[in-house]
Amino acid sequence: MRQQGAVISVSPVNPRIHAVHDMDGAGAREYAGLHDYDGKIQDLSPAGVSAGLARLGKGPTEADSHDEAHLAAAEAKMRLLYGTAEIHRWNPGVHIANLDLASYDREYAPAEERAAAKHAHLAHWPEAVDAAVSALDRVSAPVARSLLPSVAGLGASLPADGSAPESADALARLVAHLERAAEEGSPDAALGSPLLTQLLGETESTSVDLSRLGAAAEGESERLVAMLTEACGRLEPGAKAADVVKRLSADHPDADGVAEEAERLIVEASEFAVERRLLPALEGECRVGPAPESRRWAMAMMSWSAPYEAEAPSWYYVTPPDPSWPAADQESWLEVFSYTTLPAITVHEVTPGHFAHGRMLRRAQGDVRRGLFFDAFIEGWAHYAEELMMEEGFRAEDPRYTIGVCVEALVRVTRLKASIGIHSGAMTVEDATHAFEQSAFLSGPAARSEANRATHDPTYGRYTWGKLEILRLRDEAIAAWGERYSHLRFHQALMDLGAPPLGLIGDILS
Repeated sequence: MRQQGAVISVSPVNPRIHAVHDMDGAGAREYAGLHDYDGKIQDLSPAGVSAGLARLGKGPTEADSHDEAHLAAAEAKMRLLYGTAEIHRWNPGVHIANLDLASYDREYAPAEERAAAKHAHLAHWPEAVDAAVSALDRVSAPVARSLLPSVAGLGASLPADGSAPESADALARLVAHLERAAEEGSPDAALGSPLLTQLLGETESTSVDLSRLGAAAEGESERLVAMLTEACGRLEPGAKAADVVKRLSADHPDADGVAEEAERLIVEASEFAVERRLLPALEGECRVGPAPESRRWAMAMMSWSAPYEAEAPSWYYVTPPDPSWPAADQESWLEVFSYTTLPAITVHEVTPGHFAHGRMLRRAQGDVRRGLFFDAFIEGWAHYAEELMMEEGFRAEDPRYTIGVCVEALVRVTRLKASIGIHSGAMTVEDATHAFEQSAFLSGPAARSEANRATHDPTYGRYTWGKLEILRLRDEAIAAWGERYSHLRFHQALMDLGAPPLGLIGDILS
């Protein structure tokens, strides 16, 4: 890699790795920090996607056997997403990521350098929208309705002085295209069980049986409910768990106070993780602020200082309720950030979760491990971190942390069940909304948002699945390593792999 001012560029790398990044330029730019992609857009037209797929797999074999398997899995993932599933034809999310300018707001380079890249990127919007409109011919009505607010939110990045009229017109064309899909598209967002099985398994270098995965989700739900009931009993003996959760959910910061509380929690959780030797000491700054409008489909998310970047702050985004909503809907949204659940959310997003993982990725060896990421491990790790902290005694004197972990975990396991249900045809979006209300203590727009997400993010059950696989591997490591086992050794070994497909995490035992 070579240094260009404050930004590290892509070359030279194995051209096979470069070809994978070319299939996800937005992710390579923001999450790997490969800023050769700054100011550029990916050609997501049908012809552009075909050309990108044709470039995959052309180059040398990686010397390390794990890295070669990891790279081959990344190539297979792109072939499945864009070749078999044709995600660019039915999921506006990949086009939103291609247009999104929010990544330039993070301080990875001097302001003038980022501003120039943002300006160049914005100038490409008309051609990117032309490609999107030509590709998006299979958008279902539920997917269009779910993502229309995010598409419209891209407009917040347009210059306020109206100096980019072509880009503004292009965005209006995309909004109109999705509005038509919302009205005229198929009412059925289901991908079908066979394709969902492929998307879960083949993209993670493993095999999946949806029936077994569904049964595992049910078993995990039962375990979490038992744990929640016990913790609620410690806090309020004799009270029903649902009543306790309802009262605790109502105790939350106001919209302006969520970030302040999150900042305090970052310090507390980070100090505990280092004290308990869960990970090595980590440097780096994590700031808290509102999510960009184009990303408000997620209530909380991490944008980390990426592996190929010079040192810069990471951002823990928290999404406040829309002030235009009715007061009751704003209240329901803020319940997600209650004093009971915000600690678990912060552990997930920051330490030992995503922020810590991002810091470890900066230390990973080789271009495969530093830059080719698999979502089930990334989200599974952060979800595992929530319960890990509970196991180690974080806030052990206060049952509310355990309650918060269980409530958050019930949301994640309900995602897995909703994904399988919606895409197998066994559930409607309305059914899934009801499931989040009944099983995960969500209500109003929060429950609807979670159910809608299943339509355009069919593998969002990866949180629970990834967590369960990491826990299974931990049991194997304890048995194999005996007295030589420690959390620090196990976690370091996993982090040394970067963000691998779930099917390859067992390589730490070989």
